[in-house]
Amino acid sequence: MTPTFLSRRALVGATLTAALLGGVAAPAAMAATPPVASSSAVTVPPLDTAALRAAVSDLNHPQATAVQLRVGGKAGSWYGTAGVANRATGAPIRQDDTFRAGSITKMFVAAAVLQLSAEGKVDLDKPIQDYLPGVLPKSYAPIKVSQLLNHTSGLPSENIPASQQKNTPEQVLEHRYDRWTPQQIVATLPADAPMKFAPGTKQEYRGMNYVLSAMLLEKVTGKPYGKVIGDRILRPLGLHHTSFPGNDPKLHGPHVHGYLAMSDGTLKDATEYDQSEAWGEGEVISTTGDLNRFITALFTPGKVLPKATLDKMFEMPAPDVRMVDGSPARYSVGLQTVTINGVTLWGKTGERYGYNSAVMATRDLQRTAVYSWTPTHRDDSQMQVSLRMADAVTKSGVGAAAR
Repeated sequence: MTPTFLSRRALVGATLTAALLGGVAAPAAMAATPPVASSSAVTVPPLDTAALRAAVSDLNHPQATAVQLRVGGKAGSWYGTAGVANRATGAPIRQDDTFRAGSITKMFVAAAVLQLSAEGKVDLDKPIQDYLPGVLPKSYAPIKVSQLLNHTSGLPSENIPASQQKNTPEQVLEHRYDRWTPQQIVATLPADAPMKFAPGTKQEYRGMNYVLSAMLLEKVTGKPYGKVIGDRILRPLGLHHTSFPGNDPKLHGPHVHGYLAMSDGTLKDATEYDQSEAWGEGEVISTTGDLNRFITALFTPGKVLPKATLDKMFEMPAPDVRMVDGSPARYSVGLQTVTINGVTLWGKTGERYGYNSAVMATRDLQRTAVYSWTPTHRDDSQMQVSLRMADAVTKSGVGAAAR
């Protein structure tokens, strides 16, 4: 049966951890388990370079035009690619080619908010309504900043106007130049709907939580949130290939093109796309090298966050807080977590039209992993690549790793 095309709103929560916890077919060794205590040491196996190469090389299950995987950390490194960066020219993928990294944006936003909290400029236990008066409907219960960051806000579902919905690939491209403001995005929250649950009692992954978090950054600093992250994180860490495009629909400089399969199976270039609809929660552009440097610095106490604040980033909700479907909570502050082949990884997945990516690491940085690939179909078949990558990165191998 051909998988159903999913809109971005439907697909955005379909992450690696959701696949593992939701029953998607996967090797038994990949069954997800609760993460180990954050202070526990992690022992990672030697890299299985044959498994890594196999995971990258398959461009048919599901269809993709480009794949790249970078593995790093104290236990060895490896980098591999398959496919082409541009179907029209046949250009190969280069390590500094940029791509759209989607919801990995949330890691940057969370880190910046936590920096401000460490400086006493943001109180994580204070309601977002106190910082952004009048932005949310008055009927909504108070939502702590920390509850936005760990997806326990309980916000109602957005109401997207029928004229702006994108339920087919043709509709996606028809709306590629639509422009949204943060205020318009927040306005899709219904004023007369009840909260889905009392804030802090359940967990539901929502991009809206980070639209509000980015608005908080702007309110507290008086600067565009992308500039805040640039000043505080990108430039200090030398992440020269990472940017927040705002209303610019283009990828500038060497980049990987993304493609979408139309209803008749033909591929169309979807690289050029106004990212304002993903403002604050899914618009970042980056490279595998920059993302590897970012997560390495982020997980190093004192590099991006002081240790006490960094510890908060790994705090999971209370044990009785579960996802709305009843499965265990899997998001901390700006991160998601999963244990695969006995290895607990922390990080974030990301998705945009024509692009899918992830940056993950063990907390002690014994292993880091960044992948990016260009799925041509927006459906749950994308899980196959996430599962392959995760299995290969955590599978035991023999011999020395090679770059």
